[in-house]
Amino acid sequence: MKITTIGIDLAKEVFQIHGVNAHGRIMVRKQLRRGEMAKFFANLEPCLIGMEACGSSHHWARKLSEFGHTVKLMSPQFVKPYVKTNKHDMADAEAICEAVTRPNMRFVPIKNVEQQAILSVHRARQGFVKARTAQANQIRGLLSEFGIIIPRGIYSIAKHMPIILEDAENGLPGTLRRLLERLSNHLKELDRQVKELELQIKIWHKENDTSQRLEAIAGIGPITASALVATVGNAMEFKNGRQLAAWLGLVPRQYSSGGKQTLLGISKRGDAYLRTLLIHGTRAVIRYAEKKTEPESWLRKLIERRNKNIAAVALANKNARIIWALLTKGTTFHPDHITTASATAH
Repeated sequence: MKITTIGIDLAKEVFQIHGVNAHGRIMVRKQLRRGEMAKFFANLEPCLIGMEACGSSHHWARKLSEFGHTVKLMSPQFVKPYVKTNKHDMADAEAICEAVTRPNMRFVPIKNVEQQAILSVHRARQGFVKARTAQANQIRGLLSEFGIIIPRGIYSIAKHMPIILEDAENGLPGTLRRLLERLSNHLKELDRQVKELELQIKIWHKENDTSQRLEAIAGIGPITASALVATVGNAMEFKNGRQLAAWLGLVPRQYSSGGKQTLLGISKRGDAYLRTLLIHGTRAVIRYAEKKTEPESWLRKLIERRNKNIAAVALANKNARIIWALLTKGTTFHPDHITTASATAH
C-alpha cells in the first residue's frame, strides 16, 4: 500500500525514517545517510512528512517540498508526549510520524532562504552585542579592583578609557595598562561589527515593503520590523492576532482548574529575541507618552492604573495584534485610525 505519512528524526549524517500507510500500518522503518535523502524522497510518491523544528529542519523542509511532498515542522516539546518508550532515534521518528497527523497539532512556519539569511545577520549581531556587553563588564570589573569607577553606559567606557590610560597618577601598573588598552581595542572592534551589521539590516529593511509597513507602528524600528518579517513568515498560519501574541509569549500563563481561572505572568514562550525587541520598543513609547500623549489616551490611562512594566507588555501585546493584521491583510498602519463604532459613539 501507499505510504501516506513519514516521520523524520533529523541528524547531521544519519537520518531515521518511519513511514505508515492510511491505516497506520508501518510501511518503512530505516536509516538514511545524508547523501541518500534526496534520492529516496525524489522517488517516493507525494506524502505528508513531519519533522521537529531544529537545526537544518527548514532546509530539508524546502528541499522535500520541491519533490511534491507536504512538509510540516513541529516544536520538539509537542512531539515528546508521543514517544512511547525510551528515547532513541527509532522511537523519535515514530513519535514524529504520529504527532504530525494530529488535527490540533501546532506547526512552525517554514522559512525561505531570504528569511533565514537576514535572521542569520540578526543572530550574528545579537552575539556581538552580548560579547560587547561582556567585554565592557570585564573592563569595569578590572578597574574597580584598583578603585576606578566608570559612569554607567557602555559608551562611557570609550569616553573615559583614553583619560584613564594617560593618567600617570592613578596608580595603575604598566602591565594592567597594556591589558586595558588591548581590551579597549577589542571593545571598539565589537562595537564596529555591531554597527556594520545594523547597517546591513537597515539596507535590507529599506528594500522590503512589508518591513517598512511594520515600521509605522510606534515602538517598532528597522531592527524589530525586519526580525518580525523574517521570523513570522506567513502570518496566515495564525488564526488571529491573539495567536501571534501567544506565540511570542506576550499573554498570561494559566493555572486554572474547576472553573477557577488563575492568570500568572506572561508565558515567555516563543522567540525571546523578538519578545525583547518588542518590549524594549514599547518602553521607549511609554517614556514619550508620559509627557506628550493626551491624558485621555488608552496608554496614559493604562500607565496610571498599572506599573510601567505591565504597560510595556500590554502595549507589546497590542502591537503584536496590529502586526498580524498588517501582515495578513497587506494594509498600511494609520495611528489616528478610528473605528466606525468609536466614531458613532462620539
